[in-house]
Amino acid sequence: MDTKMTKLTLGEDSYICDPDESVLDALIREGVDIAYACKKGTCHSCLSRSIDSAPPETAQKGLKDTQKRQNYFLACLCYPKLDMQIKLPEQSEIFSQGKVVVNEMLNHNTLLLKVQCQDMQEYYAGQFVNLQRDDGLIRSYSIANVPQQDGILEFHIRRLPDGQFSEWLHDEIKVGDHIAVSEPQGHCFYVPERADQGLLLIGTGTGLAPLAGILEDALKQGHTGPVMLFHGSRTVEDLYRIDELREFSQQYENFSYFPCVSSEPVLEGYISGRADQVALTQMDEWQGWRVFLCGHPEMVSSMKMEAFMKGVSMGDIYTDAFVVAG
Repeated sequence: MDTKMTKLTLGEDSYICDPDESVLDALIREGVDIAYACKKGTCHSCLSRSIDSAPPETAQKGLKDTQKRQNYFLACLCYPKLDMQIKLPEQSEIFSQGKVVVNEMLNHNTLLLKVQCQDMQEYYAGQFVNLQRDDGLIRSYSIANVPQQDGILEFHIRRLPDGQFSEWLHDEIKVGDHIAVSEPQGHCFYVPERADQGLLLIGTGTGLAPLAGILEDALKQGHTGPVMLFHGSRTVEDLYRIDELREFSQQYENFSYFPCVSSEPVLEGYISGRADQVALTQMDEWQGWRVFLCGHPEMVSSMKMEAFMKGVSMGDIYTDAFVVAG
């Protein structure tokens, strides 16, 4: 181990990490309220993030590629050789002001909202942000595009019955209005390594939002492996972006699109059944694939287990379950 003491900066406070001492032990010694359990890198309770530099590789053991890309690390495994500026998940997030530049309908109940923000370098398609109203009401929405291209965040927002936030966005907010946008969160996004790996994307309802962003990101970064997208809803009118996705499937030979309808007789060009069940019938080989599951919590949970049982590495399964706020 290095014999040099290092400085840990956490918010406005700084602490000394002694030689041969982990970041977790240093913070515990200093009385910092940090979650932990096993102290062996197994439970991931002490997951933290390095703000100014990449953490030691040994501190990222067992993390997903998307977490490593964002400089997350396990404090119990981190023995720093350089000073670190770190952030704990419990720290309050920072909001910035965004400006609404597009507000239009994707279908009869889904709004396309585009918000222009200042700095999109750390935002990835498939992550989510919190949007905040002036009265403090907050809801989470997934990023449906590649923000770095034009500095704009795209969201697909379904109108929910008695949904305070969704109804406000549908009925009141307009182009030119400002809305508070949080820092990006979540690990459900595309990492360009292993470009020949198969990508399986399954979503229900507005679970298409993060998948659409991930799909665009992967294809435009030159992903060469097969990419299969299964998007499901109860009725045809609840689907959206159908023509655009069909055009994508013609433009990219390695991309296949399956629009699935579960509760009405389907027209030509659609598939009868739930998206997850259709995917199970269409997939022959699972091992070695990367899987993204977004939308209804029950679908996400069941398909996560199905994919794992069929040979997909748990580290290659990315999820975003859409839980309706109470």
